[in-house]
Amino acid sequence: MGDPAAIQLADRMRGAILGLFIGDALAMPVHWYYNRLALGQDYGRVTDYTAPRNPHPDSILWRSRYQPNAPEANILHDQAVYWGKPGVHYHQFLSAGENTLNLKVCRLLIDSLNTCRGYDQADFIERYIRFMRDPRSHRDTYVEEYHRNWFLNYGAGRPPENCGSEEKHISGLIGTVPILLAYAHKPEAGHQAALHHLGLTHGGERMRAAGALWIDLLQAVLTGEPLRDAVEERISQQANAFVGHPFGRWLQRSDEWVVGKAVSSACYVEDALPAILFLAMRYHRRLEEGLVANTNLGGDNAGRGALLGAILGAENGTAQIPRRWIEGLLQPPAVPDFIGAAVG
Repeated sequence: MGDPAAIQLADRMRGAILGLFIGDALAMPVHWYYNRLALGQDYGRVTDYTAPRNPHPDSILWRSRYQPNAPEANILHDQAVYWGKPGVHYHQFLSAGENTLNLKVCRLLIDSLNTCRGYDQADFIERYIRFMRDPRSHRDTYVEEYHRNWFLNYGAGRPPENCGSEEKHISGLIGTVPILLAYAHKPEAGHQAALHHLGLTHGGERMRAAGALWIDLLQAVLTGEPLRDAVEERISQQANAFVGHPFGRWLQRSDEWVVGKAVSSACYVEDALPAILFLAMRYHRRLEEGLVANTNLGGDNAGRGALLGAILGAENGTAQIPRRWIEGLLQPPAVPDFIGAAVG
């Protein structure tokens, strides 16, 4: 497996950005399966990209509603007809190796970082509004709650920079990753920019605390601190509520017990972030095995998988990422041109 200490920063950064997109795409077809027996019956053990299939037995789109309050808030477009119907797969029109909407929005952020040579909130907001209001921009059926809340606030006339709501979902942390890579040579500026971006869509002290821990951890791993040591150090410090779990005892139990019994497999950050830390500790030197394990745990495995992939990629670089996963991404992320170079 090689010596992690010998991995160069540029390769850690490439590993992180690829891991971010791979973890999401791998989990996409079995996203939000809470019944693991049904997941296995429908897809077997998922180890490679595959296309989603209807019906989705755990889909809650049958009770999901979104009514735009202004033309500016129309973001469901032709996917709106599938909301309120039973059995509809959240990502029914995506292909094997394709990313969910959250990672497509993350691409907008990467483009903005490249164009502006750093984080420019106004530039990102302009791209975000244009993308979400264009019915040709993506084929994903599910639009997460934070997008809906943001555009309802925008439709009500709020200034775009103040359209975020108090949030609780792990997906909010996805956008921090490319920002931290862009500012790898300026960690304090990266920390502030990442928290600022997080607050644009995911407000509240709960998300800010989760963001602070995640940012600190990813920055430490990017600079060469061993992943498991980094997590254990933060646990020992007990400076953040998200590390107040018996991780040592969890490591003596199965993945299925920890993610499902000790913490929920759902998307809420108070469960999902500790689950990511646990999986990162267990699979810190086994990227492929870790992402497969996460995928087959179900729940919000796409949100968890993106972040787990990012931090495992930062730990191990690109050498541990299977070529089939890199080559199988339907829209592989062009490695941002800020990789390995200071910006800002």
